Amino acid sequence: MIDPLAIGLIVFALVIALGSLLTTALNKAMGTVLLVALGLLELGLLVQAGFVVAGLVGGEGPDDTATLIGYTAGTVVIPPIAAFWGVGERSRWGPAVIAVAGFAIPGMVGRMLQIWQGVA
Repeated sequence: MIDPLAIGLIVFALVIALGSLLTTALNKAMGTVLLVALGLLELGLLVQAGFVVAGLVGGEGPDDTATLIGYTAGTVVIPPIAAFWGVGERSRWGPAVIAVAGFAIPGMVGRMLQIWQGVA
């Protein structure tokens, strides 16, 4: 697991969440910018997942691999589900779904860092 990438993903997800909250407050539907941002976030999460899997295969990582794999899989599926839901919901609540995803990802990536580093 790459710590700087994880921190970057946390910050980027928070920026997406704040942008989504602003879009929700302005009573607008989800636009292309949020969709592209979710795509970039997904790409970063897939890269991080690749490094996690490579580390685990290489013998690195924590003792609690099942929890780490669960968090990794969860972070990878949240952005596509949020994007699908956000595009389908053409009211102000589409961006609200993206905001929830944007706030969930930092918590999960932060927990992945803790698990990788052996912090209980």
